[in-house]
Amino acid sequence: MSNVTRLVLGVWLAVSTALAADAGLSGLLKAVEQRYNHAKTLQVSFEQQYTARGRHRVEAGELRLRKPGRMRWQYSNPAGKLFLSDGKFVYFYSPAANRVEKSKLKETEDLRAPLAFLLGKLNFEHDFGAFQSTPQGSDTVIVARARNDRLPYTEVEFTVTPQHSIRHLVVRGTDQSVMEYTFSDEKLNPALDDALFRFHMPPGAEFVESLDEDQRTPQP
Repeated sequence: MSNVTRLVLGVWLAVSTALAADAGLSGLLKAVEQRYNHAKTLQVSFEQQYTARGRHRVEAGELRLRKPGRMRWQYSNPAGKLFLSDGKFVYFYSPAANRVEKSKLKETEDLRAPLAFLLGKLNFEHDFGAFQSTPQGSDTVIVARARNDRLPYTEVEFTVTPQHSIRHLVVRGTDQSVMEYTFSDEKLNPALDDALFRFHMPPGAEFVESLDEDQRTPQP
């Protein structure tokens, strides 16, 4: 076999391997999209780790999502903490400060907001830029870059199970913060009352409304 033939075969093998890998990743992304796009509601337990500016905090609770764009992060640790979206606005309640902050969903820079896409119309190629995948046991880790530099995060890392559910998720913010979630007990299409996604002011809480584009919502 000549050197030229070996070179051609080597290039062909490399290209074929890359194309097969791309096809495999594309198929996996489509399967994840179908799982969540066909669901109307979602309920899952979560553990959340937040790291920023040398601080590290671990919290936990239950997340409920409902199309379109509604979500309720109800915390058991710390008890009473709430992050809620009614599809137009987001509300963050801190029981420690007894304070409520409200902002427009499309303008919030809170790192929980990107998870609304799970029950929106999930389209990885539209929602994100470049992708990279790595096997991790029976799971697959997918790193998806932000589609532009105007988003509050640089990349989102998904750990996807063989059943195409998202087991673990890491959101890396443009401010170097990292929000990490571990999900368990996922339930697709549970019955969720509309009242879960309507915010009610806690007694005596301070209320702050931040609706201007140059105002930022608080980090969790």
